[in-house]
Amino acid sequence: MGTVNSADEELWVRSLAGDGAAFSVLFRRHRDRVHRHAYRISIGHHTAEDITATAFLELWRLREKVRLVDGSILPWLLVTTVNVARNNSRALRRNQKLLASLPRSEDAPDVMDEFFAGSPQEALDRELSEALLSLNLIDRQLVSLVVFEDYTIASAANLLAITPSAAKTRMHRARQRMKLSVEHSYVPAMEGNQP
Repeated sequence: MGTVNSADEELWVRSLAGDGAAFSVLFRRHRDRVHRHAYRISIGHHTAEDITATAFLELWRLREKVRLVDGSILPWLLVTTVNVARNNSRALRRNQKLLASLPRSEDAPDVMDEFFAGSPQEALDRELSEALLSLNLIDRQLVSLVVFEDYTIASAANLLAITPSAAKTRMHRARQRMKLSVEHSYVPAMEGNQP
């Protein structure tokens, strides 16, 4: 699962007591993993930066409701990152729908096509992000925790309040749906980390 131990717990208690330096340590300790997680489930570095910032803002805003898991704040941050990304994706779709309804010239290029016209890695990132976003919330959280954050299926199931057998079934189905969503033959292996 990760190497963070009860040090998070101590820092969190100090943060709740108003110790800004303790919260800063938690931020520095987890920002890179949260950012990588946000990048994998969103489109682009700028969006991932916004999602990361929002996840930490939510950590503070909802501080009275935050639940540490095995002494770590990271699982809460990762789940919140998925929720923020989902909300961001919804807002983006609404904006795209609005923009599509506006009159435009036939010659106008599609902004998203231009954005992803770069390297093959950007195209792959886009396809993987879209494949993840095609999953329902619980499946997306499960895949993110198991595949990208190296949690066991049993640990991820516990975090998501589902049974390990339901988690195994969901992982299998999510893998199949993602395979169908990705145009390239590359799909990250999801078979590892069995409980």
